Amino acid sequence: MSNRKIEFMMPYIGKVLSVNHYKHAGGQYTKKEVLAWMEELGWLIKGSHIEEWDLPLEVRCDGTFKDKRNQPDLSNLSKVILDAIEETTGVNDRDMRWRDGDVNYGEPGLLITIKELLK
Repeated sequence: MSNRKIEFMMPYIGKVLSVNHYKHAGGQYTKKEVLAWMEELGWLIKGSHIEEWDLPLEVRCDGTFKDKRNQPDLSNLSKVILDAIEETTGVNDRDMRWRDGDVNYGEPGLLITIKELLK
């Protein structure tokens, strides 16, 4: 029984990462700064070959934010994160289980953890 896990720190670039803001008006095109962020996450994940792992995967996001006023709902970040993982690895987001992590205050950043779920 395997239980592989990887973790990556990503910058929090603001509310533009939210499902409510990451597309241009009309919802057809992803904003350029979000595409760059998704590509950065993809390159971090690519070498781990999670497409070879046992599915489903759990994807957890812990966030550190400047203060409560600048804190997003972590669930609203799931679409961008799961889409970045899917685009990079080919693992369909239906095979991923999202989990909101802990919220802290300080230097903004996101800790993204991907792991195999125990069966």
